[in-house]
Amino acid sequence: MNTPDILRIVKEDVLRILGEERGNSVSLTSLKSEIKVSSVFLKQSIEELEKEGLIQSKKELIVLTKRGQENASDIVEKHVSIENYFKEVRSEDEAHKAAHVLEHYVSQEVIDNIKKLSTFRKEGIPLTEFDINDEGIITNIAFFDFTLFERIVSMGIFPGEKVRVTNVIPGSVVVRIGNKKFALSREIAEGIEVLANGKT
Repeated sequence: MNTPDILRIVKEDVLRILGEERGNSVSLTSLKSEIKVSSVFLKQSIEELEKEGLIQSKKELIVLTKRGQENASDIVEKHVSIENYFKEVRSEDEAHKAAHVLEHYVSQEVIDNIKKLSTFRKEGIPLTEFDINDEGIITNIAFFDFTLFERIVSMGIFPGEKVRVTNVIPGSVVVRIGNKKFALSREIAEGIEVLANGKT
C-alpha cells in the first residue's frame, strides 16, 4: 500500500473514532492505542486534518470541528451499515473488523446496494457456479483470514459491487468488476458469493 493510501485510511480512522466519541473529542494517547500505524503517519494525518479544517488540537486532546463532524458522521454511518450487514454471518468482532477494512474502499452506491441486499443475505451462490456472461451483485466475501479478506477488498472486490463472469478457464474464473478485470483462482472465486441479477 502506498503512502497516500495509508494516510487517507489513517485520516478516515481518526475521523471515525472521533465521530463515535460523545463530545467528538479524544486524547492523542487513545488515538495512538487504537490506530496501529507508526507515529509518523499518525502525526502527518492529524496535521493534514487540521489544515483541512476538520479537527483542532487542544494540547493532548483532538476535537472535531463542525465540518469535521459532518465528515465523521458519513464515515461512522458507512461503518455501521457494513458492520450490521456482516453481523448476520460473522461474530460481532469479525463484523467490526470486516467493516473496518471495507469502510475505506466502498462508494455510497455500494453502501446503498448493501442496504438493499440485506433482505437477500442468504441467497448468494459461489462465483464458481456462474457461467460466462452471468452477472450479479456480490453478497459476501466468505473468508475469515483477514489478510486475504483485506487483499481481496483492496482489489475492489466487495459486497454491493456488480460482477460479471467474462471467461472460465481451467483453475480460474475471469471477472469484470467496474472497469477492472481479474483472473481469480477457483479457491478465491468459491469464497465470493453473488446474487444473480434479477433477484434484487
